Amino acid sequence: MRVHVHGVGVVGPGLDGWAASCEVLAGRASWTEAEPRVPVPRMLPAAERRRCNAAARIALAAAEDALAKSSWPLSELATVFASADGDGAVTHALCESFAAPEPDVSPTQFHNSVHNAAAGYWGIATRSSRPSTSLAADQDSFAAGLFEATLQAALDPGPVLLAAFDLPLPHPLSLMRPRRHAFAAALLLSGAPRAGALAALELRLAPGGASGALPKALEALADNPAARSLPLLAALAAGSEAEVDVGAVGGSRLVVRCGR
Repeated sequence: MRVHVHGVGVVGPGLDGWAASCEVLAGRASWTEAEPRVPVPRMLPAAERRRCNAAARIALAAAEDALAKSSWPLSELATVFASADGDGAVTHALCESFAAPEPDVSPTQFHNSVHNAAAGYWGIATRSSRPSTSLAADQDSFAAGLFEATLQAALDPGPVLLAAFDLPLPHPLSLMRPRRHAFAAALLLSGAPRAGALAALELRLAPGGASGALPKALEALADNPAARSLPLLAALAAGSEAEVDVGAVGGSRLVVRCGR
């Protein structure tokens, strides 16, 4: 399967947007560990900005970064949102509430708890009626999301936005899923070539795959499922041909060849 990349977004520790992070991702500049700076999504109306949970904020921030130079109307984009755990802080708060003598869950907290909350905020912001998929595949959520987005782009030549995101979990959930930093990545994809594309990706399923060419310092982010995108982001930042294994899909590995 072949798909074209028209925009890339990234939000993570020491990675403040695609333009500012390319040199680090390509291994040409050093990486400094720092708390991620997650901008408030500009696309959201004021009321939704106040209600928006942390997971949706970082997903939409990465999406806005990927769309920074896009001429496609937002309402024309199909979307895929991929996250292993959604918003763990909201899940934790709900569990505490349910365990209390008098459970009390606010409507905002409840609607932020669903796995497609980010997709819901996207729909509110863009008033889009295009298809939207929200999925989870544990540590391989980015691979599953990329596979789904590529399939959609192959069936419909229109643009598809993929956003993968995960956050640190509060104690005691963190005992099962230790994670140091929040991270999100987004790709704007299309099945048909178009002027200004950054790269073309060839996807195939294989019994095994090549390892990702990831700057060693960024291996500190490997515990975040969304950061499984980093080998591919590094190849895109370097502008070189590379083949990377981004994770499992079913019983196979998803191998991505990045080129022109």
